[in-house]
This record gives sequence, structure tokens and C-alpha cells, in this order.
Amino acid sequence: MAGNNEFFEALTMLEHERGITAQYLLEKIEAAIVIAVKKNYEVEDDNVLVEIDPATGKFNVALVQDIVPDEELENEHTQVAESDAQNIRKTYKAGMRLVTPLKTKEFGRIAAQTAKHVIRQGIREAERSQQLSEIQSKSHDIVQATVTRIDPEKKIVSLDLGKGGEAILPRNEQVPGETYTEGQILQVYVVDVLTGERGPRVMISRTHPGLVKRLFELEVPEIFDGTVEVKAISREAGVRTKMAVWSKDPNVNPVSACIGPHGDRVAAVVEKLGGEKIDIVRWSEDVTEFISAALSPAKVLKVELLPGETRSCRVTVPDQQLSLAIGNKGQNARLCARLTGYNIDIRPESGYYGEEEEKPAAEPAE
Repeated sequence: MAGNNEFFEALTMLEHERGITAQYLLEKIEAAIVIAVKKNYEVEDDNVLVEIDPATGKFNVALVQDIVPDEELENEHTQVAESDAQNIRKTYKAGMRLVTPLKTKEFGRIAAQTAKHVIRQGIREAERSQQLSEIQSKSHDIVQATVTRIDPEKKIVSLDLGKGGEAILPRNEQVPGETYTEGQILQVYVVDVLTGERGPRVMISRTHPGLVKRLFELEVPEIFDGTVEVKAISREAGVRTKMAVWSKDPNVNPVSACIGPHGDRVAAVVEKLGGEKIDIVRWSEDVTEFISAALSPAKVLKVELLPGETRSCRVTVPDQQLSLAIGNKGQNARLCARLTGYNIDIRPESGYYGEEEEKPAAEPAE
């Protein structure tokens, strides 16, 4: 059938505007035409030939039938008798195939509707595929999202991720104390992207340690280029985070790089986290050094690794710094334990606690 240049121009425009390739849509159109021919002529896929030339804008559609001896004719739709074929061309013989060009009007209304439906479906599939690809590329990254709806009962927040992407920020992934309003722009961390029949499901968080790590990657060039590496992060979202860093270059101080000139870099991250405090410590292969650094701002006098299968240690600090080492409601010790992976028993320099006294200890989160 004759091509329509305007149609191909529309395909090209669709490709530019929606990012859906013309080739993809042409394949869908070809499949739609095959379906239409199969319905109208009661044939199989092998009996339909469709050729679309995007360069010339021409469609060629044909019915392909097997030529069989007259007495073996069983299916007039997929086969043609040898004598009938020879009426068309004398050289035709049994075993050959007869290709009969079809005209557009022979498809009728059903063919047109089928083609339109498949094209629309193809557009939706391509858009979903493109959306999934874009969202998956953001996995373990930060995206800007707009608050679209807030459920006051379930305490969940609906977000628009852009380009048709949507996500739910569940209550357990919200920072305690944060309030949200419709239209508000949030930076959220994409924990994972799950695929399903209803399209991609994006798992997002405001509390994940990965959010802190990614913010520092964006603020600190030395982390972005790999000179400084974030080794571990422990976080109590909205309150405090501890981050251990290490430098591949002995001439680069990893802690100073993350803090930045005049504290500008860490201040920028703190602002984006709503004022959350951040302790940056130097990571070390020497576990005792690492634990000492992780307990900052408290000064550590001694770290004793305890024998046994569990990773445990006893830490001695100056009497006047015991409260600082433990932290408010045990927070500093708790974050240190999570950061290092060690159970930590903190003791004052003046002596051990009695058997009946509570021991200030912290365990790493499982």
C-alpha cells in the first residue's frame, strides 16, 4: 500500500518528543498488520509478509500460500491448488509459494482498529520501558521529588519523581520530626527499583545512610573522583550521623577533605539534612585506632579487644569524658558500635563498675 509521508514525519516527531524510536513503533505496526491479516484470512504468521520501508514511506503487505497438488488441497486459506496458481503464472508448481499482494482497503475496519490499539499499547509500553530505564539508572542515587499528597492517617507521603514516575515515602523511611507539605521539593534516596505487572515500584528513603554518602559524593570532589573513600556510615536520621573515611593518597587528609574549607562542604550536607549533626572520622585497618576515632568527640585512653567469637571490646576513657563517650541516651556509643561492627563496653579511667551497676555498653545493629 502507498506510504504516507506525513505518517512517517509524525513518527519522527514522536521520537523526538517522547524518546520513542520510530523503529520500535514500526515493529508494532507490522505486528498489528499481521494480526489483522490473520483475522481476515484465517492464516498463520508464516502466511503473512509485511515490509515497511521507512526511507520511502511504503508498506508492502502480502498473503503467502503454499502451492499444493489439486487433490491435496485441504485449507484454502493457507494453500492454493496448483491449477489455480498456474492460471496466474504457468511456471508455478507444487512445492512453491504464491505471494499475493494485498491492498489497504482489504483489511477493513478491524485491521485499522487493531493497528491503532497496538500502536497506542506500543507507545505505553515504550514509555514504561523508558521510565523504568531512567528510574533504574537512579538506583542508589538521589532524586528530587515533589510532594503530591499526604495521608494524615497512615502518615505516608506520595511523591512525583518526574516524567510520570511516582513513589511512596513510608513512615519508617521518613526523618523523625520532619514535616511535609504538598508542592514541597524533597531530595530522596532511591534504595531499589522493583519491577511488576503494574510497572516499576520505586523504594525511596530519607533515612537511609546512602543518602548521606551520596550527598558527600556530590559535595566533595575527592570522594567523587575516588581519592577519598567512604568506608562506613551509621545514622540515626534527623539527629546524628557518623561517617568513616579513608584516603588512597597519603597527601590527602580524608576528614579535612570532607569538612572542606571553613567547613563549607559538611555544612552544605548538614543543611540538606535539616540540621542533622555529622561526625567525620578517619577509618583505619587497625581496629583499635578505628574504634578510638569512632568514639569522638570523646578522648579514648585504651581499647582492649576481647577474646571470643563475638566482636567485642572494652574502652577506657577519662572520668570526665565518660558521659561524652556514651552520649545522650547512649547515642554516641550506639553509633560507634554500628560504625565499627563491635560490641563496645565503655569504662571510666578510675575503675570498673560494680557487678550490680549498669554497664555502659553498645551493640552494633544487626
